[in-house]
Amino acid sequence: MTTVAEIVANDLCVGCGLCEAVSEGRARMVMTPDGSLRPTPVDAFSAPEEAKIIASCPGVVAEARSAPHLPLDPVWGHHGTMRYAWAANPSVRFEAATAGVLTTLGQYLLHSQMAAFVFHTGADPAQPMRSRWVISETPEEVQANTGSRYGPTAPLAGIELALERNEPFAVIAKPCDLGALHRLSSLDPRIDRLVVARLAMVCGGQSRLSKSRLLLEELGVDESEVSMFRYRGHGNPGPTRVETSGGEVFEIGYLQMWEDEGTWDVETRCKICPDALGEASDVAVADVWPGGAPTGEDEGFSGIIVRSDYGESLVERAHRDGCLVLGETISPRDFDDMQPHQVRKKVALAARYEGLADAGVHPITTRGLRVAELGDRLTPGEYTTQRNGAAARIKRARA
Repeated sequence: MTTVAEIVANDLCVGCGLCEAVSEGRARMVMTPDGSLRPTPVDAFSAPEEAKIIASCPGVVAEARSAPHLPLDPVWGHHGTMRYAWAANPSVRFEAATAGVLTTLGQYLLHSQMAAFVFHTGADPAQPMRSRWVISETPEEVQANTGSRYGPTAPLAGIELALERNEPFAVIAKPCDLGALHRLSSLDPRIDRLVVARLAMVCGGQSRLSKSRLLLEELGVDESEVSMFRYRGHGNPGPTRVETSGGEVFEIGYLQMWEDEGTWDVETRCKICPDALGEASDVAVADVWPGGAPTGEDEGFSGIIVRSDYGESLVERAHRDGCLVLGETISPRDFDDMQPHQVRKKVALAARYEGLADAGVHPITTRGLRVAELGDRLTPGEYTTQRNGAAARIKRARA
């Protein structure tokens, strides 16, 4: 049987926080020296708790939740509506990342009383460069916690407290977090009863905190001096902005910060993620930059991917009631051009999983995510390169 200790040792943990919730806090999510969140200690679980974690852990299993009656694209999965979209409220559209679609949907669920609160993430007031799970009960609170957090987050650490409130709520999270929640729902019926909306951002990978620490080092700022750290937003994509308690302000353009993917220092698990596209969500939201990168600032546009009948109803109602603006239709092949790194990774997964097995690590079990089918697109040479690269990477990570 796979154990939490093995998942952490093999660097397949993404730090989602599930271990903390299931163990009732005996295993806390702790920042490692290299900037990752990991459950500590890794042996704090009873046998039933560990079995529950292993059945849901993103380092072990990933499963699509999308409605099977919807059209199926090999890369993008089951989907309904695919369109440009943005928040109708100009301040939300400007302040939030990716035109504020997730923020405005969260606000709409509160306005319409379909949800009592939104469970998501925001900056930690005590350590603004870092993130924490939050419960927002008003639209203003949702907006106050807006903006992508390009660093380690453990949202599921708070899921038990959210469920204990016994009120309907929405979850805004990364695809891997929602995948774990979906798997957990088979063991905890409260999830399907209380979680009324599952909203995801299409994810390029979770950077370790080391990426942000390097920026502070270049700026000559100690983390203890940081009073505000905004990764993006206040424009699209918006700059990374650092403010200090001494009144200094630094802004770094999005491309300067993120253009070189080799410096992102993303988690090992993210490099083999079988569902960065939110196939366990009701609605997923993606950046829509032709070629995969912005060429400058714009008013803010998102691409929405609706993945359930409930997601269709939510988008339609938010649009009808004037909260969400819908633009032109986007095809799956358009999304290929706008998110080329997602396509490359998805096609490479079958080979990378064989590389994990070569290194003695059990690859992630996938259900409904078409990993083997997409792997057939690689040439034999490309397959070998991806397989060998994954084996070498996991050996380095374990060392």
